[in-house]
Amino acid sequence: MENDKYALLKAEVQEIIDFIAAKNAKEANNKLVDVSEQLDDLLDTSDDDEDLVELSKYQVLLNQLYQKIVALNGQAQ
Repeated sequence: MENDKYALLKAEVQEIIDFIAAKNAKEANNKLVDVSEQLDDLLDTSDDDEDLVELSKYQVLLNQLYQKIVALNGQAQ
């Protein structure tokens, strides 16, 4: 189960990266919102320190991807 949730998160984060690479800021942002909600749910239900550390890495990555999306939106205007 542990590997499954991280595999799913990794795949969904890769989708965000692919949307950014394709300069599709709208879809990247939509996917980022979905993944952020999933991550929040996982953080709320986890009490294992190792899980929390791993999930916090995804939080940092999503924040960085959000900054890329904002920059991408700036280029489009």
